[in-house]
Amino acid sequence: MTNPLAPLEQSLDAVRAAWTGALPTFDAVAGDVQGQIEQMSNSGVVAVTDAIAQLRRDADAMLVRLAAAVSQRSSSEFGVDGLAKQQGFHNPIRLVAAATGGTTGEAAKLIGVGESTRSRSSFTGERLPAVHPAVADALEHGRISVDAAAVITGMLDRVWARVDRERAMRYESELVQYAARNTLALVVRQVKNAEARLDQDGIEPRDEQLRQDRSLTIREDRHGMLHLHARLDPVTAAPVKAVLEAIVTDALHRARRTEDDCGGVAADGTGQTNGGAVIAETRSIPQMQADALAELARHCLGCSEAPAPAVKTTVVVRMDLEALKTGLGVAEIDGIDQPISAATARRMAADAELIPVVLGGRSIPLDLGRSARLFSRAQRLALAERDGGCASCGQNISYVDAHHIDWWERDTGPTDLSNGVLLCSFCHHRVHREGWQVNATNDEVWFIPPAHVDPDQTPRLGGRARFELSAPAAA
Repeated sequence: MTNPLAPLEQSLDAVRAAWTGALPTFDAVAGDVQGQIEQMSNSGVVAVTDAIAQLRRDADAMLVRLAAAVSQRSSSEFGVDGLAKQQGFHNPIRLVAAATGGTTGEAAKLIGVGESTRSRSSFTGERLPAVHPAVADALEHGRISVDAAAVITGMLDRVWARVDRERAMRYESELVQYAARNTLALVVRQVKNAEARLDQDGIEPRDEQLRQDRSLTIREDRHGMLHLHARLDPVTAAPVKAVLEAIVTDALHRARRTEDDCGGVAADGTGQTNGGAVIAETRSIPQMQADALAELARHCLGCSEAPAPAVKTTVVVRMDLEALKTGLGVAEIDGIDQPISAATARRMAADAELIPVVLGGRSIPLDLGRSARLFSRAQRLALAERDGGCASCGQNISYVDAHHIDWWERDTGPTDLSNGVLLCSFCHHRVHREGWQVNATNDEVWFIPPAHVDPDQTPRLGGRARFELSAPAAA
């Protein structure tokens, strides 16, 4: 007979082994938990964290099964004899929330995932697989979290009645594999994309529903502060988000000390950075965004020309050539996770500065060699198509910059696509600080870790090729 608690026992054994291995071998070890953790090596802390995270996933996999059982035994058909009412609770969600000490929303998620991934019984008593078998298997073996499972199963349940089952199951398998190696934020982004591609008949009505739900409210509180609360659909939000982020990014760039490309700082005899601001920038990002909105409003009241950063701002929409021609299919707005219909994207082109991912033709040079230090607009569009955001961590396209792989000054690196990569500020500094190597072509980006991170220095795929679903599911 299979031991249902075996995964938990194995994970607990792994935690014990990791904990013991993280502690010093010969020195005295403090008795309390915090004292022992403080004596662990850095690698030991990481190992214990990984082991306990696995134990948590295995425990959550068991918890969702039990939550589903509570829900089943509390069904309305049992009336007052239902499990939840017997225990003094109005419904199974409140019973599970009381048991876990969490919110009713978290309890509902546990029950929902449990019901979507539990095996079923036929009329003859035969055990049938779960409605979503790939998610169920990954959850049972601790490869994905409950949160990731909830996002995937929730999307599949929404479209299940309107899509081809075989194609939906291919997407389920792809999303599970993706969730096993990426963060929840990236999983949510890909689930939105998968839903749009699976249910293309439903995406245009969803576009219209989102547009109907748009709103902006303004109220003044008793302290004299004005509160603006906006709910914007992707099409309405795209130009607003692009312009505000362009102004804030421009302000952040001006606030940075002048650097020699990626490295040294140029300073005069007084120690002040040449070209830097006289007064240091102290605003937070939310304050900068508020000032950017005010700057736009003042400009519209008194001038007919757009602020300088806004002039450089373009809304970039990605879609297949066939979708562009026919208006059928899915499109994506760079910087916004929610896909839109191709028909909506075509309408956008009529009243906005919009580029449907033109990566450059014969008249647009994408490799400038040493003739220019900064990457051109056309090159940035090409890099955005290849990298999809930060090529290392998948950060939103709005928060990345184009960087030379071989530095402009130190390595005399050219301003070419094969020497460019989009990175967020954190990954950019980490790559240089830790000594990562980056190899790029027009199609792919590979990161080679330093020996202290990976002794084998196995290349790791980055860019859009890593952070998007593979071709079979998208076909």
